[in-house]
Amino acid sequence: MSFSSKVKSELCQHFGNATHCKIAELAAIINICGHIIEKDNKFCIKIQTENFDVAKKCFTLLKKTFNIDIEILVRRNSQFKKSRAYFLYIKNSDDALKILSATGTLFVEDDKKIYVKSINPMIVSCTCCKRAYIRGAFLSSGSVTNPEKTYHLEFVNTNLQYAEELKNLISFFDIETKIVKRKEHYVLYVKEGELIVNLLNVMGAHVALMDFENVRILKDMRNNLNRIVNCETANLGKIVAASVKQVEDINYIMKNSDFSELPENLIEVAKLRVEYPDASLKELGQMMKPPVGKSGVNHRLKKLGILADTLREEKGDI
Repeated sequence: MSFSSKVKSELCQHFGNATHCKIAELAAIINICGHIIEKDNKFCIKIQTENFDVAKKCFTLLKKTFNIDIEILVRRNSQFKKSRAYFLYIKNSDDALKILSATGTLFVEDDKKIYVKSINPMIVSCTCCKRAYIRGAFLSSGSVTNPEKTYHLEFVNTNLQYAEELKNLISFFDIETKIVKRKEHYVLYVKEGELIVNLLNVMGAHVALMDFENVRILKDMRNNLNRIVNCETANLGKIVAASVKQVEDINYIMKNSDFSELPENLIEVAKLRVEYPDASLKELGQMMKPPVGKSGVNHRLKKLGILADTLREEKGDI
């Protein structure tokens, strides 16, 4: 089972106690998955989904909230043998009108019934109903990638205005989303890991949230470890290059000058560097008598470097 399927499976177990929250979640499902069929001033609602858990939850919400008769039809996708489509029909016109009116998707104006595919502010006036509506929208049109691969959560629909309304609704929870057009669809998406975690929390997917966070922590630890290793590797490269240069300078001084005439402190550090080319400045300082700090060792090696460069200039070796 994909991570996205696990999230939806968990959300399908989440039923709000309040009737208004159930209606808000149903409103999202009907707005996205619903088709309103009108004939001879009679209404029928058809709800279509390819997710069994979503179909089952939608059936339960309708039954618990409106106590109506629902016809279920299952069809196998001819192109994908393993894929099935689930259809829920509310064929009784009075029941259909009751649902459409309750979910704020049908208005009566001048004795005309007008179906509006948008988010009714009255349906999402409470914070809990906002959460329920977003949950329903995700069950109907959402997906989230496996966090081990990448961070991406999205809602897909065919209506730009609706995508913008959903974007505004989600922004109530300080979650910034973006909209992009993908062929004939408008995709509302989030790519930041922290925002995805917040959105999972808003919808009530707390188990998935913990799984997501665990993956995020492990990925952050790996990234931090890689940065540390890369940094240490880079520093080691610099230390090795500096050590090689210092040994070259010291050998040049020994061959081209009276090495024994140098100050004792320079002779001491020069001999130690040649003998221990892999030692750090700190380690060299601890070998000296008396011990010298890193800055003191560095200062003496710089003096040897200047002396070597001066000798090269005099002999024309630069």
